[in-house]
Amino acid sequence: MSRLVIHDATTNTVLQDTQDVGEIARSLAEIGVRFERWDVADLPEGADAETVLAAYKPRLDAFMGETGAGTADVIRLTADHPQADALRSKFLAEHLHTEDEVRFFHEGAGNFILHIGGKVYDAHCTRGDLISVPANTHHWFDAGVNPKVTALRIFTDTTGWTPHYTGTDMSERFPATTA
Repeated sequence: MSRLVIHDATTNTVLQDTQDVGEIARSLAEIGVRFERWDVADLPEGADAETVLAAYKPRLDAFMGETGAGTADVIRLTADHPQADALRSKFLAEHLHTEDEVRFFHEGAGNFILHIGGKVYDAHCTRGDLISVPANTHHWFDAGVNPKVTALRIFTDTTGWTPHYTGTDMSERFPATTA
């Protein structure tokens, strides 16, 4: 189930904790983050990337036409992936990208944790969730120690996805609420 927990970044006091999708979308919209639910395609578990992309083509085409994004791909991360630990650690430290980071969760779950305006927003995204984190937003991502995620990545220019690390300890002070 989707969840948003908002903390005060200084005191770690929980300011909001909700599983209401409408409330999650409204709270994230206030900081420029797009969050919405899409219908999930009825595909066999572990369907290949081409099948997943084809199943969402009409929705992707509409989204990309609206946002100006140019392409999409599928990323799959499971606990048995030979580089699971390395991939997880790459995105656990607070960083930013020079392009919007857009994910649609076809299978599994993960947490996008954003550090904005003295608050930490921990968005636990699950199957059917789309999140779009604006460019230059300080954040980190955690799919947990036993990841199981199949997600569509939507982008304009993949070079904008290079992580630029902030060097803070925020991600250590605010580990994912649920992952």
